[in-house]
Amino acid sequence: MKSSALLPEKLHGYNYKKERWINLGKLAPVLFPFLVVSFIFSFFILCPPYPFPKSMPKGVFYHKHLFIKPQRQSPDGDHLNSLIKPLSENEKLITPPKDAENLIKPKPLQQILNNPIKGNENWSKPLPEKKKSWSTSEIKNLKKPALEDDGDEKCDLFKGHWVPDANGSVYTNSSCITIPSSKNCFMQGRPDSGFLNWRWKPDDCELPRFNPKSFLESVRAKKMTFIGDSVARNHMESLLCLLSKEETPKDVHKDSEDRNRVWYFPNHNFTLSTIWTKFLVDGEERMINGSGAGIFDLYLDKLDINWFHDLPTVDIAIISAGHWFFRPIILHESSKIYGCIYCDEPNVSNLDVSVVIKSVFEAVFRQINKCNQCKQGLVTLLRTFSPSHFENGMWNTGGGCRRNEPFSEKDINVESHDMLMRKSQVEAIQQAKEEGKKSGKNFGVLDITRAMLMRPDGHPHAYWGNKWMKGYNDCVHWCLPGPIDVWGDFLMAVLRRLSLVS
Repeated sequence: MKSSALLPEKLHGYNYKKERWINLGKLAPVLFPFLVVSFIFSFFILCPPYPFPKSMPKGVFYHKHLFIKPQRQSPDGDHLNSLIKPLSENEKLITPPKDAENLIKPKPLQQILNNPIKGNENWSKPLPEKKKSWSTSEIKNLKKPALEDDGDEKCDLFKGHWVPDANGSVYTNSSCITIPSSKNCFMQGRPDSGFLNWRWKPDDCELPRFNPKSFLESVRAKKMTFIGDSVARNHMESLLCLLSKEETPKDVHKDSEDRNRVWYFPNHNFTLSTIWTKFLVDGEERMINGSGAGIFDLYLDKLDINWFHDLPTVDIAIISAGHWFFRPIILHESSKIYGCIYCDEPNVSNLDVSVVIKSVFEAVFRQINKCNQCKQGLVTLLRTFSPSHFENGMWNTGGGCRRNEPFSEKDINVESHDMLMRKSQVEAIQQAKEEGKKSGKNFGVLDITRAMLMRPDGHPHAYWGNKWMKGYNDCVHWCLPGPIDVWGDFLMAVLRRLSLVS
């Protein structure tokens, strides 16, 4: 006998067709509000209160209520309009300035819809009149930087002014892993970042942006050495960060005092090194009872062997010096006392630092021209004096550098001692250039003094993390990233003019 549970329709006379109609009727009160809500939702999707334009210009995308047309790319592939370029995860450490909203403040939407962006029309607008300072809100109205130099070698790249630049630095203190802690101002707590939003603008031409790819291709299988004090090291560290955008170098040598370093770029067989020297020429500190007396003897007819013995292996030498000369120094030449700085020696001429600097660099360039073991075509570049910006005292008397924006041209003293140091150095290399034509050596100048006089905002100040010298400020070296990165632009432009960089 079959179970009644298996035959429900026969036993109970169940009318399934009738029941289905009854259930649909019960659902009608629920379905009607659902249809009304769906209609209202669809209406707002099709007709929003702030509609998109019926037709958008080709190549324009909607981004945070702004219609932004992509700008053409620079030679290294980076968009000039960095406002729409997302940063990678390792480039998000630096926070924008507090007033950054003024930097990218959008225009009213209706104004944008009525006046869509057209190509690079703003590039033809003249630069605004130079003035003492700039607000970050003015940056968006400025002329975009040109990608290439105008090709006029008569143009003075080193005479100009700083203009606001929305692009900022090409690297950050997180994307460049070689920044030393003493130059990593953001890691040490520097709160402002507006000092990164400036670029150098020569008066009569454009300074091309540093292109790491072109640079590395041009120095393939070469060795470049920075010769000088800790500011020369600072320069090399800046260049390392600029080049790291193309290739990460290998740290292949560091001495026990971390003064001499060697980095290697295997993909380009390029070696980058720095050799530390106080005076470039041979010098020693006088000792009294086993302690340094703070008085130095310099010998103009002998170069510091620490760097000169390595010169025959170098293709490009970048030479600088200056800050160690502001102390008591006795100068010797041909076994005779030539003069002194800050001394009370009887019957010895007390010389200005700039005079001694000229004598030292003349001696250095003279020996380089006489170097028969050096490579034919050796390039020697003079990097001129890098100014400090201590205010209200010196480094050991409470001086600091708290400014957060550049000086204008009217704010600097072109007759200052910094410029006098620079003048002595440039005069010394002019004669070396003429002699170099006979010896097969090439000489050039990275004339950074004037540009850096205008950047009191670029130093670490208190943000340099030296636990042994707390309370002292660093207004000699430069933050990384920072204004010192323009030295890379200068370097590439000078090498290009020497036909060494394409």
